[in-house]
Amino acid sequence: MSIGNALERFDSFRGAEIKSLYIPTPTHIEITLHVQDKARDFDWIKLTLSFKGIEDARLIEESKLKFLSLEEGASLFKANQLFAFGVGQYNNIDNIKDSSLFVLAQSLQIEENSI
Repeated sequence: MSIGNALERFDSFRGAEIKSLYIPTPTHIEITLHVQDKARDFDWIKLTLSFKGIEDARLIEESKLKFLSLEEGASLFKANQLFAFGVGQYNNIDNIKDSSLFVLAQSLQIEENSI
């Protein structure tokens, strides 16, 4: 799935919920979200963003995820050979570092599953 397709299909993650942050290694972070899927009549699905080759990140404690608002959505893009994800609407790597939660990585894999 392309980034553009994901942003369109999941409405830039507006109203989504970040359910978990998993850090299997210092260079690998997985963010699991519940999002509404336009392709499935807005049913909720589980989406896992798997980032590898972490260059920079700001994460929050998992116990505080439920307080993180995605009403304005999240940003997901590729710039300067890095994949970027951050809570809120950002359009470049310098600005995304202002986000309360962001990840910059060399690779990204997106996996979707039913809830």
